Amino acid sequence: MTADGDALVAFVERHRRILVLSGAGMSTASGIPDYRDRDGVRRGKTPVQGPEFRKMEAVRKRYWARSMVGYPALSAAAPNAGHVALAGLQAAGRLGALMTQNVDGLHQRAGSADVLELHGNIHKVVCLDCHAGFSRSFVQEQLVEANPALAGAVATPAPDGDAHLEPDALAEFHLPHCVHCGGTLKPDVVFFGDGVPADVTRDALERMTDADALLVIGSSLVVYSGFRFCRMAFETGKPIAAVNLGKTRADELMSLKIEAGAEMTLPILFSRLA
Repeated sequence: MTADGDALVAFVERHRRILVLSGAGMSTASGIPDYRDRDGVRRGKTPVQGPEFRKMEAVRKRYWARSMVGYPALSAAAPNAGHVALAGLQAAGRLGALMTQNVDGLHQRAGSADVLELHGNIHKVVCLDCHAGFSRSFVQEQLVEANPALAGAVATPAPDGDAHLEPDALAEFHLPHCVHCGGTLKPDVVFFGDGVPADVTRDALERMTDADALLVIGSSLVVYSGFRFCRMAFETGKPIAAVNLGKTRADELMSLKIEAGAEMTLPILFSRLA
């Protein structure tokens, strides 16, 4: 193990209540693209904005058409070695609570318990009118049945079940609908332009208060919902370590930074500590 790896082992051994914050870099080895390059610059077009999704049918059509094509690849993704090692480290009592900016559900599938999803879960859908909940797989069936011409489309995957696709005939695209009230369906995630729900924020802040250190894995921390915890940890004297390929918004606040992929670093950490 490298000197940085030895330092990470020592970091984990020194602290008994490490809060883990994971981001998109955690899941890239599972084939799910992230939003930013190693310099923190966003790739591609601006993602769907929450206020626009709720107001404009054209935005909803574009989102659901792309998601219809992109979701199957995300739903087929499996936890990688980093997810599995992280769950093992938690089970061994080496790491504490876990928060994630990811919406893919891979931490839970790898065996991590009590995962706080800051941005929701892409495998769930909610009706904006009657608040009924549905599985994303059920909505996928609706989409395929209503839009057979798009069912066989292939496109390059984009983050969070999106796809790099610009459908030509969105006027003819049929939106999914709530089977209870006919209302507007939205994936149960926090879109860009929307805030993290108050109860989730409250839970996250309590976890940060209870922790004695913070470990960031696979996040550039450009989005404030992640960066705020680094700032909170720093201001209260709690050390911060990170495993991330590329720079982060909080580099100057960290006591340890390892430029490596989680799928390589965490299994080694697990073998040393668990």
